[in-house]
Amino acid sequence: MKTNAARELDARGIRYELRDYVVDPRDLSAGAVAAKIGLPASQVFKTLVAQGDRTGVLLAVVPGDAELDLKALARLSANRHAALVPVKDVQPLTGYVRGGVTALALKKPFPVYADVSMQQFDRVAVSAGTRGLQIVLSPADYLEAVGATVGEIAARR
Repeated sequence: MKTNAARELDARGIRYELRDYVVDPRDLSAGAVAAKIGLPASQVFKTLVAQGDRTGVLLAVVPGDAELDLKALARLSANRHAALVPVKDVQPLTGYVRGGVTALALKKPFPVYADVSMQQFDRVAVSAGTRGLQIVLSPADYLEAVGATVGEIAARR
């Protein structure tokens, strides 16, 4: 199944692999997804939708075994404060449902901030824009495709 995110990568000539998995609506965590696609949680990146007090909506991409450090995100994005947007606002803002959010092929572009830990891997997984499907690709290709700013925004659990 091709998603808009996969089509965007195709249009850019970026190589990737799609990995599907069975969705458990009771557990949409990145850790659960990682186990289902055969990668460590540190290599599966979740995309969170946040709002900065100065810049507005932005996306934060952090490893599945970490939490988003909102203070670090605020600093990196030139905001005084940042907060996660309510779940009910995620789909209207991004076009994606919780558990399927990706920075690829957004209906409206937002700034993307990715945790620096992404660069330590040869391949990482991100949502393909729908629950049940992940895109595995090189971090450099992903970061370039989404125009991400890289910094330390993850807090290890």
